[in-house]
Amino acid sequence: MSQQIRLKSPYQPAEFVEALARARRDRGLSQKALGARLGLPQSHISKIEAGKTDLRLSSLIEFARQLDLELVLVPRKYLPAIRSIIASPSDDSQYLYRLGRSGGR
Repeated sequence: MSQQIRLKSPYQPAEFVEALARARRDRGLSQKALGARLGLPQSHISKIEAGKTDLRLSSLIEFARQLDLELVLVPRKYLPAIRSIIASPSDDSQYLYRLGRSGGR
């Protein structure tokens, strides 16, 4: 019997997919170019970035890696330390997703 995991998170998927779209644009890639790297049509990249389709974990990992990003799991007890590290630099543009700040930046 399969059960769905219900995520209880303060982070909204819309913020995350917007951060992925921003990373793509920051790297000068069109949706078509990213789609070619991933073996997906531009229309599918558009649906992902619009939040109209859910990604499988393996697809999300590959999507991020094509943008020179890496997804990692972090134990909650380490989040305060990570937040302080992320908050230190003044250049916000180098981060895909900043923890604890609204708007994904």
